[in-house]
Amino acid sequence: MLLTALTVALALEINPAPRDLTLASEPAPLSGTLIDAGPNTPAALIIAGSGPTDRNGNSPLGITASTYRLLAEGLADRGITTLRYDKRGIAASAPAAISEADLRFGKMVEDARAWAGLLREQSGQDCVWLIGHSEGALVAESVVAEDPTGICGLVLVSGAGRPAAVVLHEQLRAGTPEPYLSQALAVIDELDANRAVDCPALLASLCRTSVQPYMMSWLDMDPVALARAQSLPTMVLQGTTDIQTSVADAQALAMARPDIELVLLDGVNHLLKSAPMDRAANLATYSNPDLPLADGVVSTVADFIQRPGRAAD
Repeated sequence: MLLTALTVALALEINPAPRDLTLASEPAPLSGTLIDAGPNTPAALIIAGSGPTDRNGNSPLGITASTYRLLAEGLADRGITTLRYDKRGIAASAPAAISEADLRFGKMVEDARAWAGLLREQSGQDCVWLIGHSEGALVAESVVAEDPTGICGLVLVSGAGRPAAVVLHEQLRAGTPEPYLSQALAVIDELDANRAVDCPALLASLCRTSVQPYMMSWLDMDPVALARAQSLPTMVLQGTTDIQTSVADAQALAMARPDIELVLLDGVNHLLKSAPMDRAANLATYSNPDLPLADGVVSTVADFIQRPGRAAD
């Protein structure tokens, strides 16, 4: 009986249990999950990518890969406390939604900063790491650009290395027929210049009146300029078979400062799973929560955060 109790206690210590947290917010609290790896351990906030992505990295748009849950669990096993959260308006944070017309990119930055503050309180650390994935990398950079206080450093995973307007131009040119292409490019250029547009009905998803303020707040943000403007320890992590962001994006981010570290993981896709470049096979991993993260993902992030000479504070 004593041995059994000891075994259970050791298992709980090695595999800390997730704990749900709420963050005070208006019009309703936000919701997240903490995995506490123990006292005096580094702590990291995982910031989700674009769209209706929840704390686990899943989305009602058909993504069930659980990338953030797997990353959090892997980092906990390596002695790193993590906090991940449902974005405002998503999953358990759905009641905290604000109207589309009132949403700005800065609201996501504000929420991430508040979560980082809660993580500092919960972990007892003076600073925490920001792990931003995809659009979350831009959110993480923006948090630091506004005020680096309380942030240990950045891990930018699968992030864009160009302003969103440039990326949208590229994506639209790859698959949009005329005359819609010319109209869409003109709309992007106007919004990028902070000018409202009369939105063609067929482009409502891009420029309906209620979404234009958000688009203006997002399009002209330059991730390379943000990376250059801060001096915290920063790593850029990119898979070579990512079909959403590219190695060129990662290289552009890493070249912003000579001390930014660039790590390329061969055969790793946007959701940090092993995958070929073949689009169908690559996308098949997006709906497979049983597929583990690719080798090297957790260890690369953990080794960077826990590098000797870096205090857990």
